[in-house]
Amino acid sequence: MSLKKLNITSQKAMTLIELMLVIAVLGVIVTIAIPSYQSYIDKTDNALAVSQILTIQSVIERYYLQNHRYPAKLDDIAGSLPDNGLDPWGNKYIYLNIADDWPRTRGPSRKDRNINPINTQYDLYSMGKDGQTKKQVSQKDSLDDIILARDGRFIGLAADF
Repeated sequence: MSLKKLNITSQKAMTLIELMLVIAVLGVIVTIAIPSYQSYIDKTDNALAVSQILTIQSVIERYYLQNHRYPAKLDDIAGSLPDNGLDPWGNKYIYLNIADDWPRTRGPSRKDRNINPINTQYDLYSMGKDGQTKKQVSQKDSLDDIILARDGRFIGLAADF
């Protein structure tokens, strides 16, 4: 039984400096990629909420054509709502019939930065990613809300209104 010598010179290994350099490069890539990915997810969720509000708006308008009045609440049209009336963040869409309850609903209706109502028929919106909202759409808690304004001529982020 003979012992053979091991030939270690043919094996190569990474030095500690090379390993640290690889980890640093990966750290930079992750630091750049995560915010970009989160921004992509936010834009996708906002676009989905806009699409769902458009669908809900068409259901409300169809209800109006059939009944000659707007629904009192979203529960009246619950069977036709996308995702059971939940926005992409899991919150219920908010609806307020303004036209049929005027002037009692004038107070709770959404307002622009000049305290003017943003709709005359009904308010329909999502509280956005943070799940918080204020009556005035230009306030900080409302900037991420997805709103229907100008009686449907604007649908999008409250910050863009």
